[in-house]
Amino acid sequence: MNYYLGIDVGTSGTKTLLIDAAGAVIAEADAEYPMHQPKPGWTEQDPEDWWKATVKTVRAVIKKSKVKPDQVKAIGLSGQMHGSVFLDKNDNVIRNALLWNDQRTSAECDEITAAAGGRKGLIKMVANPALTGFQAPKVLWLRNNEKRNFDKLAKVLLPKDDIRRRLTGGYVTEVSDASGTLFLDVVKRKWSTKLIGKLGLDADLLPEVVESDQVTGTLTAEAAKKLGLTTDCKVVGGAGDCAAGAVGNGVVKSGVLSTSIGTSGVMFVHSDQPQYDADGRLHTFCHAVNGKWHMMGVNLTSGGSLQWWVDSVLRGLAGVPDAKRYEAATAEAAAVVAGSDGLLFLPYLNGERTPHADPNARGSFVGMNLTHTRGHMTRSVMEGITFALRDSLEIITSMGVPVRQVRASGGGSKNPMWRQMQADVFGKKVTTLAVEQGPAFGVALLAAVGDGAYKSIEQACAATIKVADETKADRAAVKKYDQLFPIYRDLYGQLKESMGQLAKYQAS
Repeated sequence: MNYYLGIDVGTSGTKTLLIDAAGAVIAEADAEYPMHQPKPGWTEQDPEDWWKATVKTVRAVIKKSKVKPDQVKAIGLSGQMHGSVFLDKNDNVIRNALLWNDQRTSAECDEITAAAGGRKGLIKMVANPALTGFQAPKVLWLRNNEKRNFDKLAKVLLPKDDIRRRLTGGYVTEVSDASGTLFLDVVKRKWSTKLIGKLGLDADLLPEVVESDQVTGTLTAEAAKKLGLTTDCKVVGGAGDCAAGAVGNGVVKSGVLSTSIGTSGVMFVHSDQPQYDADGRLHTFCHAVNGKWHMMGVNLTSGGSLQWWVDSVLRGLAGVPDAKRYEAATAEAAAVVAGSDGLLFLPYLNGERTPHADPNARGSFVGMNLTHTRGHMTRSVMEGITFALRDSLEIITSMGVPVRQVRASGGGSKNPMWRQMQADVFGKKVTTLAVEQGPAFGVALLAAVGDGAYKSIEQACAATIKVADETKADRAAVKKYDQLFPIYRDLYGQLKESMGQLAKYQAS
């Protein structure tokens, strides 16, 4: 029997799982690590923490499974997108990596847009506008603010690809993750030498770019020894966490959309052709499916908003153990009617990406009155997160992209009330899968494809992924949400100026 590893280098921790060729999960393990916030809006991590977590979880999975090392044929890599690992000529990490939700690069985004001849010119070149989370503005930030570090720079890698370097010794990325650097010509699926040149950067800073199911090398002797595997074990391209999660959900054909609520929120839809929103509100990236693309809306603090509410605000709920806080909070929310009696929450706690692309956006409750309770506030947080996802859905459908099925994943799929809320806010049936393992499962399947167990990722998904349940929309709730959504959508425009002023005050 052959086995395949999927490794997902996430923001809060790394998850590794082992599957057999039929897609059955044999064993899994997780390891957490910290995120550093040296200033408001700045987020960083130490890449060494990712590597330690990778070694720890792989060894744990092999030990649990009792699989022989030579039976593990290939590894697929996934990870948080957009982050920047800065390496010198000796492969030493120069400084902590800047993460996907880091907001320090507004000036550099303006610099990139100007160099490209304006927003429309930039979108024409790389299919996306310059956003603070992307990798390219982070490289310019290093040049503009830490010249001594920039002068040492020899390579810049994405988080999962720094793990690849440690596994194989090579500098390689793949098209789905590379799409989120802003350096990739997404339509042609190769680096945009035109934009790189306009930015005054050396293309040699970037790794080789390949398709997601392509073999990128085998384990070095040192890596094999640390992981407890063999040097015959292949490492395939893998995917950025959003594309990997979509593969793990079987979103590899037209008409299927996935909604994922983790720390961030993602609306992800497959596309056979490269399409992009002229206003740049959605991301258009290469899919992990060979020769295909996807569109994606991203909300920066989806599940992160609920985590903030429960862990920071509701912490110490009288008589409720810490382990039961989420259960108690959502039970209170379930007792409140759809629409929270007119209480709205804007989930912009760390800026926002889709549709506003505004690092200065801030969260708020709007419409509060004396009848509102703690349960109303919890429910409005959950509804605000779901409305933010609907923002992306509205743009996707307005472009004529078919959405025949919505598949829910992440924390928002595990809570029955939140599944129902998604169905009601979207006005569509929401399905869940028999087994939902996220990005690690998706890249384990890509590893199986790379090893030849399947001819394509479409074939692998058809053989291994099954829909388990469906939640139908409630007509009465749909009507309430359809009344409230336009009000929610208008609030950002009305509050934008004040949000910006408050962001400056907070930064000072």
